[in-house]
Amino acid sequence: MGAYIIRRLLLMIPTIIGIMAISFTVIQFAPGGPVEQVIAQLTGQADSADQRLSGGGDLLGDGGGDEGSKYRGAQGLDPELIAKLEKQFGFDKPPLTRFGEMMWNYIRFDFGESFFRNTTVLDLVKEKLPVSISLGIWILIFSYAISIPLGIRKAVKDGSTFDVWTSGVIVIGYAVPSFLFGILLIVLFAGGSFYDWFPLRGLISDNFDQLAWWQKPLDYFWHLTLPLISLSLAAFATTTLLTKNSFIEEIKKQYVVTARAKGLNERQVLYGHVFRNAMLIIIAGFPGAFISAFFTGSLLIENIFSLDGLGRLGYLSVVNRDYPIVFATLYIFSLLGLAVSLISDLIYTWIDPRIDFERRDV
Repeated sequence: MGAYIIRRLLLMIPTIIGIMAISFTVIQFAPGGPVEQVIAQLTGQADSADQRLSGGGDLLGDGGGDEGSKYRGAQGLDPELIAKLEKQFGFDKPPLTRFGEMMWNYIRFDFGESFFRNTTVLDLVKEKLPVSISLGIWILIFSYAISIPLGIRKAVKDGSTFDVWTSGVIVIGYAVPSFLFGILLIVLFAGGSFYDWFPLRGLISDNFDQLAWWQKPLDYFWHLTLPLISLSLAAFATTTLLTKNSFIEEIKKQYVVTARAKGLNERQVLYGHVFRNAMLIIIAGFPGAFISAFFTGSLLIENIFSLDGLGRLGYLSVVNRDYPIVFATLYIFSLLGLAVSLISDLIYTWIDPRIDFERRDV
């Protein structure tokens, strides 16, 4: 197992470099970079109030135009201004040099500062992390608490009326995108066209500090209800069907027939023998499910419900071409994803010692 872990860790290095290299290359050809964003702001063409550059107004010069500039909208601006902007954002260096410096800094977890927010990337991530943690943790608790008992019940009642109608509900829930369901919930229950039962933005009320101690958790979950319901749909459906299929497969095995022949009742067979084997794939997949709920699933929901978490931070960074945040979050998420994949494999071997990755290729 030690050799397998070392191979996987070594494999992470070229994988991370490849992910970052592809993303970095794509960004080079994407229009509307940070230099163009500032040029648009200085020339009155910016379309986002959030695009700010500290001291940008002092860079304007009185010189002639640069009709041959490679940046859109730069005609009429002093060439020295363009050069200063390129130096400020690091675009005065060749792409390969910039990529090498970026990767060297990232290896040391030095992610630099945001282009437009006048703070470090790590401070921004720390600031937004509590919101994403809240969503990720509660989604898993909520979905697993319902999905596993429901999946077991569907396996026991396979083919019954209960199994059929719950499968219909699950399929519909899985087919509807979470962001679309979130919009529907807003229309129905958050002051849209019908009821105004839940707040539309944030995780807490403005007067949260003035609330009594017992009112604070109620206020917190009041704000969290609609986002959690929206995000839980896909996770709920997947985990339920996975649990059902895993239990059905185990129930058909010979050791279950033997247990029943010994006189054990269905509950003893189900929870004394089947449960551990059937839950292997569910438990081993828990780290991956957490990362998925924590990072990938919250981008649109955070924007729809105005939750200031990592998903919204990443979205605004892409829109505003704040590349330090874009690349830093991509690096962190990719590294965590690879680490969680390794942890999932190790959990498999811990739960079922019969699994031996040493005899398999990485």
